Amino acid sequence: MYDQNAACLTIDLNAIAANYRFLQQRAGRAVCAAAVKADGYGLGALHVAPALYRAGCRDFFVATLDEGLALREAVEDAGSIYILNGLAPGNVELMLRGRLTPVLNGPRDVEIWRGWNWATVRGGPPPAVLQLDTGMARLGFARQDWARLLASDFLECFPLSLVISHLGCADEPGAVMNARQLEAFRARRAEIGQRVSPDVRFSLAASSGTFLGDDYHFDLVRPGAALYGVNPTPLAPNPLAPVLRLQGKILQVHDVDAGTLVGYGATHKCAHPTRIATIGCGYADGLFRALSSQGAVHVGDHRAPIVGRVSMDLLSIDVGAVPSDLAQPGMTVDIIGPHQDVDMLARSAGTIGYELLTGLGPRFQRIYQGSAITAGAEARS
Repeated sequence: MYDQNAACLTIDLNAIAANYRFLQQRAGRAVCAAAVKADGYGLGALHVAPALYRAGCRDFFVATLDEGLALREAVEDAGSIYILNGLAPGNVELMLRGRLTPVLNGPRDVEIWRGWNWATVRGGPPPAVLQLDTGMARLGFARQDWARLLASDFLECFPLSLVISHLGCADEPGAVMNARQLEAFRARRAEIGQRVSPDVRFSLAASSGTFLGDDYHFDLVRPGAALYGVNPTPLAPNPLAPVLRLQGKILQVHDVDAGTLVGYGATHKCAHPTRIATIGCGYADGLFRALSSQGAVHVGDHRAPIVGRVSMDLLSIDVGAVPSDLAQPGMTVDIIGPHQDVDMLARSAGTIGYELLTGLGPRFQRIYQGSAITAGAEARS
């Protein structure tokens, strides 16, 4: 049983699988992994990851230990589940128990990994991952810390499965920083080439980086947002399939006169007689307050602008130009759908598709369709 007034978020798992296969093709000889952190970018990692596994994905990236443990239960046969945010002193045992692979991002992570009592572990330490900072000043070994690591015996004593870095401007193909980071990553790879196993893989590209060309692919690419339909090439048409549809319910419709004030703060004044429909979702659901009097939704094929302030549970739209039989209480409007994808709505809010996706709230009635659904039936959660 669910609230008939609740907004509905439909997620197409077949589209996610198709996007994965497209990205694998784009990656050429490189392995295509999948980032399913932040609960599958807000779409439900425990639904998304099995669909990706069925599409051929075996390597997954998450941010935190808790995400990794939950993912291992959902996709028990996954080849590798990498924890991007590194280690904490009490996490090593849980990592080992969950067959999770830590990404070592700096000296502290290395010391925690090195200091574990490996004598109690049959076979010794499993392969870990090193992340290099090649220009973002975010996670990863900066140049000075990298030099100290090279001067130690860590590479000889502790096996690696993967070495990664992350591009800061991959969605800007002409950015000078891309070439600089590529050059730095190649240089670091050469520095350890004779000190690590030839089986160690290297990875630089995520979603947008996969579209920068073969030079950026190395052995593995790890797209995230692109899997979920966010455009990885903002200066060109989106090559990925749309994944989600977000529909809100009309709760009430008012016929209003010219001069009527709408919403908190009376920020919108109706210029002429019109009809105002109230939709049952708001910023508590991830529809940012920045959408106030910005952008629109669609009622059928008709654009209906958002007017006044978005509130916690509600937003208002002007349906004066919409046929009245399409805008009645109980009917649905498309917030994200055939006429407006997630990137378009995000631009209206002054943000990016990533933030909008990961902010989608738990109150939506979620319907999963596609490859992870038994016998083709819909799954609701």
